[in-house]
Amino acid sequence: MKNLNRILLIVAFVGGLLASQAQRTVVRVYPKHGTVVTTLAKPKVFVHRNTNFYFADGVWYRARGRNYVVVGAPVGIRVRTLPRGNKVVVVNGRKLYKYRGIWYKKSGRRYVVVNV
Repeated sequence: MKNLNRILLIVAFVGGLLASQAQRTVVRVYPKHGTVVTTLAKPKVFVHRNTNFYFADGVWYRARGRNYVVVGAPVGIRVRTLPRGNKVVVVNGRKLYKYRGIWYKKSGRRYVVVNV
């Protein structure tokens, strides 16, 4: 009986170990343009043409009262760093960076949102 308990304990331990090391796939779902949210987690604030834009978790927002509305990235806005997960794409000989449908080009030490 003691041996059976030890075997069951070892099997449970190894099973738990294997389950904890299983590969996990994380799928991010981003809100559509026009979606209204009440709070943002650690947003970065950008002022562009006298309007405040907020960037949080890879999504651009604009304030509407006490809430925030999901918007497209404003063309011409300058950012210091690109979002994680961006792709380098060469278009007509120009090196551009793409992230979630937003195109950036390098301009000095910053990146500018452009239309492609």
